[in-house]
Amino acid sequence: MKITDIKTFIMKGGNRNWVFCKVETDEGVHGWGEGTLERHELAVESGIKTLASRLIGRDPTQIERNWQIMYRHGFWRGGVVMGSAMAAIDIALWDVTGKLYNLPVYKMLGGAVRDRVRAYTHAGDLRGGWDAVDQGFTAFKTGGWDLSKKAFHESDVVDDLHEKIKEMRNYLGPDIQIMIDNHGRSRPSLANRQIAAVEEFNITFFEEPIAPDNLDAMEQIRAAGHKTDIATGERLFFRYGFRDILYRRLTDVIQPDIAHTGGISEIRRIASMAEIEYIKFAPHNPNGPIATAASVHVCATVPNFLILETARDMPWHDKVQTTPLEIKDGYFELPTAPGLGTDIDESIFAQRPFDPDEAAGFGSWNAEDGSPTDV
Repeated sequence: MKITDIKTFIMKGGNRNWVFCKVETDEGVHGWGEGTLERHELAVESGIKTLASRLIGRDPTQIERNWQIMYRHGFWRGGVVMGSAMAAIDIALWDVTGKLYNLPVYKMLGGAVRDRVRAYTHAGDLRGGWDAVDQGFTAFKTGGWDLSKKAFHESDVVDDLHEKIKEMRNYLGPDIQIMIDNHGRSRPSLANRQIAAVEEFNITFFEEPIAPDNLDAMEQIRAAGHKTDIATGERLFFRYGFRDILYRRLTDVIQPDIAHTGGISEIRRIASMAEIEYIKFAPHNPNGPIATAASVHVCATVPNFLILETARDMPWHDKVQTTPLEIKDGYFELPTAPGLGTDIDESIFAQRPFDPDEAAGFGSWNAEDGSPTDV
């Protein structure tokens, strides 16, 4: 079997555009991958095309060899754009191989260690929390900053967050798990005050308290001695980007994104690195259906898995799949069909063409004085 083509598609998914690739072979078996990266879709598409030129004519089932070729044969390594392009192709190669051997991907990864995969969704406010519970979820994540304001007001953030989480906990009860995503917006001292302000509400984890660039600053979060678990990792790439934060144990939960950090092949290695440091694995995944399916297969096999993110505010998530993944009572059921266990209806692409303004809200917030700030 040989790879004959690697095609790219960008679809307006709702709140973001999804970047897909389709690996085609000379035996008629195809596989789907995803490298969604909001506001950088065209760059990822170009990256996929660059990598495709190295793989056409090669055996798609030689997944690790192909991964190493993509990573090593261009001299320049790493970064979120090429990491996302690699991820899309790598996921598609696993899909092709599973279909060829008539096995779900998780079977090829050594088999599942759990019967189903627990998931959480998003809730911006109490109403969103109720919606999540109504959908059967027993866990959701909300933001650490009030985005209804036109600018970020650091002076208000601690009290605003305390009142928001207090309301959610009071109305939803003690059994619903609440997570907070700070999106790296705070300085260490402010993040410490935010975490302290919500500790009484039994938060499952506090995500990206500060930007991921400075691990010494993460030590300031650690030194505060919070009882709330810290989570981070969506903006770290490849195992080399995770090495220091894991070995220094600066986080309790690691959150690599399968669509950005080299796909199925690489995210499993990162999970294993976290396992030996007794750090939980909770993949970042506000992505489309193929990245979600790939994440489900990996999470089924990872011993230190905690919970998987999924964005259920995008109806096209299911509509573009020929066989949507099933979620029951907040858990993904394990697919039984070969490969990823789902496929894409390409006719939907024409109905939902790429929209460069679809994710315009990402990355456009400012501080009180109008200066650009972290999103």
